[in-house]
Amino acid sequence: MGTVKMSGIIISENNLGDYDKMLTMLTPGLGKISCVAKGARRPKSALLAGTQFLCFGEYIMYKGANTYNINSCETIEVFYNIRTDLDKLNYAVEITKIIRDVTEENQNSYKILQLFLNTLYVLSETEKNPELIISIFKLKLLCFLGFTPRITECTNCKQTQKLHFFSLKDNGFKCESCAKQDKSCLQMSESTATAIKYIVMVPAKKLYSFNLKDESLNELKLISKLYFNEKLEKEYKI
Repeated sequence: MGTVKMSGIIISENNLGDYDKMLTMLTPGLGKISCVAKGARRPKSALLAGTQFLCFGEYIMYKGANTYNINSCETIEVFYNIRTDLDKLNYAVEITKIIRDVTEENQNSYKILQLFLNTLYVLSETEKNPELIISIFKLKLLCFLGFTPRITECTNCKQTQKLHFFSLKDNGFKCESCAKQDKSCLQMSESTATAIKYIVMVPAKKLYSFNLKDESLNELKLISKLYFNEKLEKEYKI
């Protein structure tokens, strides 16, 4: 395989030898790949900026026996405000852990990468509540992973009105009558239900264009956290 040019974001970095780096990069077409950046830790290296954690850029590389080797890179976005805010950085680290868990090599990751970049941008450039950002991110990611909740009718009786419960077991909305028979149901307000519908249906670019009041935000946070952990069968901090 010859030299290739691709965009990607660095989702992990580790020291290798005296001056090199071993990187994990998420790309749109090749999914999660391992890369070596030789000499990237030298103070005057042209690869220094573009091989940092959470750097998004254009990379020219060639494939070796087991990894890609980066020849050059052009930085597009480094999410500076995340790097200078410890709280935002902690959220970004936890989001990245999730991304590493759900992506694989040789996987079309365009939608997941777009969601990841949009989420980091909103976290970096706005003062939107991080808890809302995380909740939206997790629900939309589940949609891309094949766990889209059913939001147009009761998952049991097919009723389309007064769907004020979310069933973790049956992956979607339920009416009050059916919810009484389902211990996994979580009650939600109309605004929370509307928010979930919006998250499921809108494209990634419009995903973060709303806010919620505290009560609805707490409901969304609980639903997204429990639903996410159940489907991925793992407990996450956020």
